Amino acid sequence: MIDPIALTQALIRCPSVTPADAGALDVLETALSGLGFACTRLPFGHPPDGPIDNLFATISGSSGPHFAFAGHSDVVPAGDLAGWSLGPFAGEVRDGFVVGRGAADMKGALAAMVAACAQHLANGPPKGRISLIITGDEEGPATFGTNMMLDWLEANDLVPDLCLVGEPTSQARLGDMMKIGRRGSLNAWITVNGAQGHVAYPQRASNPITPLVTILAELKARVLDEGNAWFQASNLEITDINVGNAATNVIPAQARARVNIRFNNEHTGASLSDWISRTVAVHAAANHVEVKISGEAFLTEPGPLSSLVADAIAQVTGQSPDLSTTGGTSDARFIRRLCPVVEFGLPGLSMHKVDEQAAVADVEGLTAIYAAVLARALPF
Repeated sequence: MIDPIALTQALIRCPSVTPADAGALDVLETALSGLGFACTRLPFGHPPDGPIDNLFATISGSSGPHFAFAGHSDVVPAGDLAGWSLGPFAGEVRDGFVVGRGAADMKGALAAMVAACAQHLANGPPKGRISLIITGDEEGPATFGTNMMLDWLEANDLVPDLCLVGEPTSQARLGDMMKIGRRGSLNAWITVNGAQGHVAYPQRASNPITPLVTILAELKARVLDEGNAWFQASNLEITDINVGNAATNVIPAQARARVNIRFNNEHTGASLSDWISRTVAVHAAANHVEVKISGEAFLTEPGPLSSLVADAIAQVTGQSPDLSTTGGTSDARFIRRLCPVVEFGLPGLSMHKVDEQAAVADVEGLTAIYAAVLARALPF
């Protein structure tokens, strides 16, 4: 058997701030190899966002479905160390909590996955195949992580039938929420060009701020949708306005802004990109718009996979989870192109904060839930 708490501590002690691995995947590979998994390291990419180390581990027995866990070993920076009551990478247990960067997001879940696999395999070879898809590039640009691993899985005929991502989806208590979809996200950088001049002679200049303000007001005023049965309403937020004009008597030559849209499945990234570009063009002929789509909205409609996970949660906790699509993006947005995917993990109230922590009881409970998921997905 594998102790999920000790494994969580060992993972936290690897300061794997994206794109660094700092030994985290070595810890996982050692544990999984000891259980009989075939482990393949998949380094991808180049500076500045890479290279990124990733890990695919798999074990198969008799014929049956291919079930995969997915997650990430990288973490966000610790921030101001003075705010931490314990070292962010010490992985200490205090008052029933494992404290450290990544405890909730999501090294505790990774440890629970491995420990659950150990429990399941104690009964003998699995019926079907169990895999773990672990990236070191989820908290960063996500360029050289899960998406490239999925291409490799396709090329090697290792596409899972079902996948569970261990993101911290629980809210107030373990088991109260799982995610069956996510909104999409895009960022748009808008540049409006004008002509510099003296503020006292505006007829000799062209102020780019004026059309930019109009553009932003029009974008912000549109009600994108009212939401639907599974998704909250889409929203556009202005996240930056920049002119960089230090002088008080100069009309600037250029003005820039950035907007972010979190959109539901009423839209696509392409349709929203086109709308932004058209709106800008109406008000400013001299412009440049750059759009980056982080992920499209997706929904794994309630069905066999969500029921399987919900039943496992109920078995261990006695409660039925809410099925949600709230929150930011996750790597499930990539996985959904290959197979049905849902997300379930620890409570995330402390993720990305100082003194990030996970209750010992929750990590142990999550291990039991993941083991129950495996027992249902791959029964002996």
